[in-house]
Amino acid sequence: MNARPDTETGVRAREMNLYRRYFDLVASGRKTIEVRVQYPNLRSLAAGDHIRFICGTDDALTRVKRVARYTSFEQMLDTEGPARVNPDSPREQQLANIRRIYGPEKEALGVLAIEIELV
Repeated sequence: MNARPDTETGVRAREMNLYRRYFDLVASGRKTIEVRVQYPNLRSLAAGDHIRFICGTDDALTRVKRVARYTSFEQMLDTEGPARVNPDSPREQQLANIRRIYGPEKEALGVLAIEIELV
């Protein structure tokens, strides 16, 4: 994951790729919680950091409001609320989608709920 200055704002931002359906929700401001597993390079992520989400040639610059850590995707969805993760999908569908992206060995690393806002 790279962190480089935004050419328009000069803000240093981590870059994260997103599938189109999730990117569009972030870019519209409807998705306010991004879900990731706790890879070593994300352990230092904190409120005030910036993330540039990328999908193809599109990008959306966000600011991290809060990072919460959980032991499972279920615990994260129950605490954060599915509508903040994906307002267009019911909880059980979200859980299935997340687990298709991240297998059990990844979930075992720990789950991050990254609360974001558009910049």
